[in-house]
Amino acid sequence: MAQSFTQQILASRAVIRLAGEAPLAFLHNLLTCEVAQLPAGQWTYGALLSPQGKIQHDVFVIHDGEQVFVDCSTSQRDALLQKLKLYRLRAKIEIAAEDTRAVAVGTNEGLASADPRVATLGLRAVVSAKSLPVGHGYDAARLALGLADSEADIGVNQLFPHEANFDQWGGVSFTKGCYVGQEVVSRMQHRGTARSRILPLTGDGELPGRGSPIRSDETPVGEMLSSANQQGLALLRLDRLAAAAAPLLTESVRIHIQKPDWMTADVTVPEIAA
Repeated sequence: MAQSFTQQILASRAVIRLAGEAPLAFLHNLLTCEVAQLPAGQWTYGALLSPQGKIQHDVFVIHDGEQVFVDCSTSQRDALLQKLKLYRLRAKIEIAAEDTRAVAVGTNEGLASADPRVATLGLRAVVSAKSLPVGHGYDAARLALGLADSEADIGVNQLFPHEANFDQWGGVSFTKGCYVGQEVVSRMQHRGTARSRILPLTGDGELPGRGSPIRSDETPVGEMLSSANQQGLALLRLDRLAAAAAPLLTESVRIHIQKPDWMTADVTVPEIAA
């Protein structure tokens, strides 16, 4: 699926700027993804975890060779800013909210490159605030590709990176040194213990809101996350999905689960659930 939305500012995203001594190395030691050798003008995607290995803040990172920009949820910006300043200790790094810049999609203005999760979602950029209008269509495009949103799907301290598919996009490095929560994530990877994942779905009618339970007959399979009309995401128990012997319903709406083209994880979607 190609990009299907206009150039627009994402009001749900905010920008934090880092500058000074080795800000990339600083983030590399905190986030799940590779940051230290990130080329200028290229995005990466990862998360700051709790010590228990759950996602506190998922973020995009890009830099121009001098300044580093962190693209985060607007509602989570202040909490993330506080954590980054706490971890800074005595490092000579400036960390500040960047209200003069915004995150945009579908444009090559500013500091722009392809979305690091799925390139077909198009360009993502740090631009001057108010340089573009707030638009529409982006959420529908990300839902169709099976990509979770910070606020609408992932939340704070709710999901492990594997459950949000970070391992599928390079959002977790399994070769870098220590970062917060690494032991838990590495254990899940090596033991293959990710029991649930976010998957895209379509409904035969308008989908209910987040948290609505999904069942196959009397067996609970998961719950709805964000949706728009008949397209949505759900957090699903993979073993129960694979064993489903009856159609999947959320409230009274029949749903059809899809395994995205980009997904390499072992996910079985039986015909009755597809």
